[in-house]
Amino acid sequence: MKQIDAPVIVPATPDANATDLLLERVAATPDAPLFALQRGDQWVDVSAREFLDQVRALAKGFIAAGIEPGDKIGLMARTRYEWTLIDFAAWFAGAVLVPIYETSSPSQVHWNLNDSGAIAVILEGPDHFARFDEVHPDLPDVRNVWQIDRGDLDKIAASGGEVSDELLEQRRTIAGESDLATIIYTSGTTGKPKGCVLTHENFVELCRNTQKAIPEVIRPGSSTLLFIPIAHIFARFIAVLSVYGGVRVGHQPDTSLLLPSLGSFKPTFLLAVPRVFEKVYNSSEQKAAAGGRGKIFARAVDAAIAHSKALDAGRVPLGLKLQFAVFDKLVYSKLRAALGGRVTYAVSGSAPLGERLGHFYRSLGVVILEGYGLTETTAPMTVNRPSKYKIGTVGPALPGVSIRIADDGEIETKGINLFREYWKNPEATADAFDGDWFKTGDIGEFDTDGYLRITGRKKELIVTAGGKNVSPAALEDPMRANPIVGQVVVVGDQKPFISALVTLDTEMLPTWLKNNGHDATLTLEQAVTHPAVIAEVQRAVDLANTRVSRAESIRKFEIIPVEFTEASGHLTPKLSIKRNVILKDFADVIEGMYAPGSSPETRGVTLVH
Repeated sequence: MKQIDAPVIVPATPDANATDLLLERVAATPDAPLFALQRGDQWVDVSAREFLDQVRALAKGFIAAGIEPGDKIGLMARTRYEWTLIDFAAWFAGAVLVPIYETSSPSQVHWNLNDSGAIAVILEGPDHFARFDEVHPDLPDVRNVWQIDRGDLDKIAASGGEVSDELLEQRRTIAGESDLATIIYTSGTTGKPKGCVLTHENFVELCRNTQKAIPEVIRPGSSTLLFIPIAHIFARFIAVLSVYGGVRVGHQPDTSLLLPSLGSFKPTFLLAVPRVFEKVYNSSEQKAAAGGRGKIFARAVDAAIAHSKALDAGRVPLGLKLQFAVFDKLVYSKLRAALGGRVTYAVSGSAPLGERLGHFYRSLGVVILEGYGLTETTAPMTVNRPSKYKIGTVGPALPGVSIRIADDGEIETKGINLFREYWKNPEATADAFDGDWFKTGDIGEFDTDGYLRITGRKKELIVTAGGKNVSPAALEDPMRANPIVGQVVVVGDQKPFISALVTLDTEMLPTWLKNNGHDATLTLEQAVTHPAVIAEVQRAVDLANTRVSRAESIRKFEIIPVEFTEASGHLTPKLSIKRNVILKDFADVIEGMYAPGSSPETRGVTLVH
């Protein structure tokens, strides 16, 4: 068993809570911009002092509305400025925020509010209210219901004029580091979501130490445009960290408007999941092909990857330097401009990025710092450092975090970032720990420098009939890099060989068909049986198979004419596949790939030789 303990850089302050992160920022840079609100093509800054004034006013309003210390407030809204405003105002009032994904169904809304014991809920608009209203009669404890788009936050703030500064300060300081800060419900890939109890210590100590670990990224003068859900711990932690670090933050919840918003906001770093980086790459590739520059783009990609690998090796040959300089003007500069022109770092998490994309973006001038963590670890356990990062790893442990690899390869952790328990679920809590160590369920290994590499998911390991252990991610991740592949689910537990279910990326499919001389108007049902589409998926399978042994390789696949989405129940809000649900819903399709007499001629099924 190998264990790595990263000592804290900033000593703990037991009397502090998350509100101190904002107060420390205001004391340091009161007039510096902390947020920016989009008004057409313009961005209007909100200074640290102005944000604090708004937080205090809203917190007083919560107190006037009867919110007591420890009360739970549900929040269901897209990624927007008000999310973090409400977050800090709840903390100033001594309350506890319970996030609800804005895509949640009525039953999920009911579970989060009922299980947490929420007495109030804040909803963004009519659509969110409609889903809440469907289950409101079964939530008798919820006595306050507010809507952001109806102007209710201003009304709440206006109602708090009689609340004294002294009372607000009493409320603000009532919680210490060991006290409950929020309850975040896991995505629920299996069973009912579990409420993760995160404390003020998790936010305070992790923010302070993370900023010291990556000061090049989190500092006054930096800026980021948040577009992934703040209801998820990944974006929420970065939002709180940005307040502490003095980062100027903008918001864009509509990903269809992301590129123009990046162009006008011009962030210095991005926060995204790997699928976003894949989409940017694939869109650029297909756009180049449509304009007759496909071969140039492909050569530019090869040069970028070779250049990055040469940097790692310590020497870039002169010929490659010259080639790289040419492509920098022709290709790379345009891609940098599409991201706003100022992005130098990106933080990626929630799934493996893949070394190819890591090298490509690095040569583009964007260093993607992969990290690793879970809701239970307040997001990050590890992250690559700007001063020393290793593509293909998720970096070393953050200060204050301990990580060990158990004898069976499972990653276990403890430290300042670790949650306290699952809310009202002692059995699940006990199952998740080995003494003080939290069992992540992920499989990994350290390299010689203590950098962590994720190699699989313990519960998702497939054991074939021949006894071979297969990690699905090793095959699924490289396949998803193909422009027409949407999602991949590798199967084969207790079967004679490995197979895969494949969906198509309906956004990229028409462009790919047109670029390759095929009918771009094909329906999804038609596309899954088209020889060219099958051949392209075959190419993705072949590429993935080069990374594993023969026994681990995909021998058959079927392209199914559906999309896995959160609405269909097959993806979590952070776009992870719900493997158990998919295996159940498509059991007949899976069994068909192993049926006696099944052959490559079956619709959508290919036998890999």
